[in-house]
Amino acid sequence: MTLTKPLLTVAVVSVLLTGCETNNTGMGAGIGAATGAVLGKATGDHDDKRIFIGAAIGALAGAAVGDYMDKQEQAFRDELAGSGVEIVREGDNLRLVMPSNITFATDQSYISSGFHNTLDAIAKVMNKYEKTFLSIEGHTDSTGKDSYNMTLSEQRAQSVKSYLVNQQILAGRISTRGYGETQPIASNDSANGRAQNRRVEIQIVPNTEG
Repeated sequence: MTLTKPLLTVAVVSVLLTGCETNNTGMGAGIGAATGAVLGKATGDHDDKRIFIGAAIGALAGAAVGDYMDKQEQAFRDELAGSGVEIVREGDNLRLVMPSNITFATDQSYISSGFHNTLDAIAKVMNKYEKTFLSIEGHTDSTGKDSYNMTLSEQRAQSVKSYLVNQQILAGRISTRGYGETQPIASNDSANGRAQNRRVEIQIVPNTEG
C-alpha cells in the first residue's frame, strides 16, 4: 500500500484532529485541566494545526524518541501478528491500518465482535507505552452520498475511541476524525479498491513537548 501522508514528528497514527478535545468528560477533562496543551503541526494534506489538550504523560526528547518508538513498533508487531493490521513506520511516527473486513460490518458504526481482540492488543501496547498520542481516523469508499460517508467515518472513529477508553487509555491521549471518501488509497472503480478504502487508521505520535 502506498500512502504518502506527511505526519507529525513521531510514532503511529498521524495527528489528524478535528480540534481540541476539551469536552472530554471524566479523566479526559481532568487531564486537560491539569496539564495544558501539546501542539501538533502537520503538513501537506493536514496543514491545519491540531492541539492535543494535555494528557498527563511524560515527554520524550532527542535519541530517546527513536528508541522509544522502535520498542513500541516491535510491541505492536508482536501483539498484532496475524491480525490483518498493517503497521507502517514513517520517521518516528507509526500508523496502524485496519481494513474493513476486521473492523465494521457494511454501513455500520458498531465494532464487529471479531475486532475486539485486535483493539485489546492495541490497548495493551498503548497502556505500556504511555508517552504517545493517538489520532483515530475513519475512511470510506465513494459509494453513497458524501455527507453520509463523512458521518459514518466519524462515527466509526468515535466507536474505536470509546472502546479504547474503556480499556483504560486516557481520553486526553486520543483524538478522532472522519474523512469520509476524501482520502482513498485505491481506485473506487473496483470492489477490491473500495474494500481497501473502507478502513480505520490509528496514527500514533510521541509526545515531544515537555
